[in-house]
Amino acid sequence: MNTAPSSTHLVLIPSYNPGWKVYETVADARCQWDPVWVVVDGSTDGTAEGLQAMAQDTPGLKVMVLPRNQGKGSAIMHGLDLAAQQGYTHALTLDSDGQHPTELIPIFMATSLSEPDAMVLGIPLFAADAPALRVWGRKISNGWANLETLGAGIGDSLFGFRVYPIEPLRRLMRGQRWMRRFDFDAEAVVRLCWQGVKPVNLPAPVKYFRPEEGGISHFNYGRDNALLTWMHARLFLEFLLRPPLLFASHLIHGVFNHTLKGLVSGHQR
Repeated sequence: MNTAPSSTHLVLIPSYNPGWKVYETVADARCQWDPVWVVVDGSTDGTAEGLQAMAQDTPGLKVMVLPRNQGKGSAIMHGLDLAAQQGYTHALTLDSDGQHPTELIPIFMATSLSEPDAMVLGIPLFAADAPALRVWGRKISNGWANLETLGAGIGDSLFGFRVYPIEPLRRLMRGQRWMRRFDFDAEAVVRLCWQGVKPVNLPAPVKYFRPEEGGISHFNYGRDNALLTWMHARLFLEFLLRPPLLFASHLIHGVFNHTLKGLVSGHQR
């Protein structure tokens, strides 16, 4: 698919030691959208050099290399800051390991263009070979996220295939010290909901590749589940102070929508 460059929406891919799958992922993303930016987060597997060489021959592809590994959230923030400086308003984040459906990039971008104040979240559709522990862990995190937002509509808290409005996310990240590593995806959607950014959910298939297929996972069950547990503990403590504000926000939003529908209905009559 040939695409004209967008002046508002870009694809942003954080990458850390992803192996050869990253070249396929980036090429597929670039076929679907222009521009595509990759932030190499201190990779030591040679893919930084490979991606830089790839960018020289691929219009619309930009590669940034961080000198050391700082975490997914930090890599995304680096890209967001530069994107904002260049006038972009939205970023679709995409993992570099081939698990996310690049063919759905145009659909997610079109949804964001139609609802620019919202965040567009992928809901993963798992195949039978998806690791059971990962699936159940996701269900637990989703339950906490929906509790912490009083059911604001987060379809999935951990799936990193999503479109963010850049400026609300940058303000959020500048305001606190967390969301720099694996905790980024879940904490971002909860805190954006607290700020009034509406989630729009779209289904998206997710793939898990075996090592012989190029699959590489940096997920550590002990370390990363401990990080998620600590994150939700922090968010829940903040949530305890927020229900009155959240209820007021939901009430105001409901009254506004009811009034608007009444005005439209009256006008049509």
